[in-house]
Amino acid sequence: MDAEEEIRSLIKSFSEKLPHFHDGRIDYTHSDTALVITIFICLDDKVLLLKRSDKVLTYKGKWNTVAGYLDELCPIREKVSEELSEELGITENDFSMVKIGASYTFFDPLAKKTWIVYPVKVELDHNVSIVLDWEHTEYTWIKPEEIDLFDTVPNAKVSLKKALDF
Repeated sequence: MDAEEEIRSLIKSFSEKLPHFHDGRIDYTHSDTALVITIFICLDDKVLLLKRSDKVLTYKGKWNTVAGYLDELCPIREKVSEELSEELGITENDFSMVKIGASYTFFDPLAKKTWIVYPVKVELDHNVSIVLDWEHTEYTWIKPEEIDLFDTVPNAKVSLKKALDF
């Protein structure tokens, strides 16, 4: 089973047992487990990091990248495009490659949640103008080995490594 099929199967499973928002998306709010995507945007030899705002539910003020719940059945490229457009103003015309890294699961006692994480690498075709939404307050481009210099969300380094190791 490839990553797309695996994700579709998991989304169907969560959809059957969890409540839904009015628009049909799965509501993970009170679930002890959530299925998420973490998208690393790459340009040349750098990766984009984003500082989470105080308005987000979890990991306020921590550095991360674009992330979101896998809460509806759609192709991964479509979900990636949606997240990048909403959070950064990046459109599908700005990138050419989307690759899914190996998934992993971890429990975060602070959030009291088990995260099933699908790291994704997106290669930009060119420099883009980043337009932050309410979820982030600032951004920076780093070399992957610099991630330890930042106060990141749990396992950001693990996600980055899995996204870049194809």
